Amino acid sequence: MSNVTATLPVHRWSYEEWDQMVATGVLEGKRVELIDGKIVDMSPQLESHVAGVSRAASAMRRVFDESSFLVRVQAPLRAGRDSDPEPDVAVVKGTEEQFLKSGHPTKAAIVIEVSHDSLAYDRNVKASLYASAGIADYWIVNLLQRQCEVRRKPVRDARARFGWRYSHLTIAKSGDSIAPLAAKQTPVAVNELLPKSS
Repeated sequence: MSNVTATLPVHRWSYEEWDQMVATGVLEGKRVELIDGKIVDMSPQLESHVAGVSRAASAMRRVFDESSFLVRVQAPLRAGRDSDPEPDVAVVKGTEEQFLKSGHPTKAAIVIEVSHDSLAYDRNVKASLYASAGIADYWIVNLLQRQCEVRRKPVRDARARFGWRYSHLTIAKSGDSIAPLAAKQTPVAVNELLPKSS
């Protein structure tokens, strides 16, 4: 008797189905996001993660002119046909009123993920997803090594999860500073992004 493993079909959620579930409250209280048509659980938030998100958002509010840019914290960013991630921080052009009318933004000047347990996921899956969405500036605040990983220059790569990757990586350590591409005259100290202790 041969051992045959049956492959069961997996339902892939469309953005429209996801949006309907969110609107009707089906996902209320759940920390999930839509990635490539799949509903993915988000990591629990350690206190160091909460502090890192707060510090990164404060730094971006200092850097970007609020008359032109909006700093969104753990809010949806429509990235492709079947993905609706909620990056820890995203700086987008526009206003809250504009997105109330048009829906979630699809572009961002910069996206920041604050990573501890999700570091491998943020470096691989999220990096490929954001590169495929044309996000030119993707930062990972790495709480484990206490550094900021800056990924830039999206390029096609068939081996990457979403067919895209970043071709340029800069590691900025404690004591270093780095400026967002969309605000080159206003550098951010890595220490400004990191919690006092993690």
